[in-house]
Amino acid sequence: MKKFRGACLLLVLLGAIPACSNVKAPVTARQGPDRQEVSVISSDSARQGSDSARHTVSKGETLYSIAWRYGHDYKSLAAWNRIKPPFTIYPGQVIKLLPARKSRALQPPPVADKQSRKPGRSAAATRETTPPKKTAAKPAAPAAGIRWQWPARGKLLKPSTLTAKKGINIGGRRGQKIVAAATGKVVYSGSGLRGYGNLIIIKHNDTYLSAYAHNRDLVVREGETVKGGQQISTMGVDGKGAPVLHFEIRKNGQPVDPLGQLPRT
Repeated sequence: MKKFRGACLLLVLLGAIPACSNVKAPVTARQGPDRQEVSVISSDSARQGSDSARHTVSKGETLYSIAWRYGHDYKSLAAWNRIKPPFTIYPGQVIKLLPARKSRALQPPPVADKQSRKPGRSAAATRETTPPKKTAAKPAAPAAGIRWQWPARGKLLKPSTLTAKKGINIGGRRGQKIVAAATGKVVYSGSGLRGYGNLIIIKHNDTYLSAYAHNRDLVVREGETVKGGQQISTMGVDGKGAPVLHFEIRKNGQPVDPLGQLPRT
């Protein structure tokens, strides 16, 4: 009986040896280097993100068309890149799309005014009892000194594209005459902006620009001064083949509802 028990115990011990060989080593010792590697990668990604806020100038582009593409004011782009009037740029030139970062000095937390709070009430409770003021968004006022007129005759179409959310679409017929909505200088005439087709941008003053997209023929060139009502192009078609003029007005680089500027007719 004792020999039988001893044989069984020996078999159990021999079976435990392979099981022990499958036990994996602990990985806690690798966690430190792994965390350091992750932090380095995230730091590199942050640097790449800041470097990506740049645009390399292509042939035919102007500072105005680049500002229009990214929704910036051309004056801001000029200041960020130290470009002086007449804002001449060259193919291959790198344009910064964001201002240079400025280091902010650490400031001490503001000191609470003891006299402005009643005893027994916290600052959070005081803030909760004061309702926030609501300011209603006001439509843009008509541009002073600019006499706007409709750039084309036709039916006002419902917005159907992403660019239409920034302006209006006027339906008409192919080859129809397109005129300048106001007096100004042509600062872009080309097809370099995706989604706009043949595009014309007119600068009316230091604040307002207007754009005319999906043209068939471009009648005016960059640098040319045009008067309100003067023909600048002919109507072309959009991406779906429908004859249309897409018209935008921007104030300091931001879209403005053209219906608030054009005469009611």
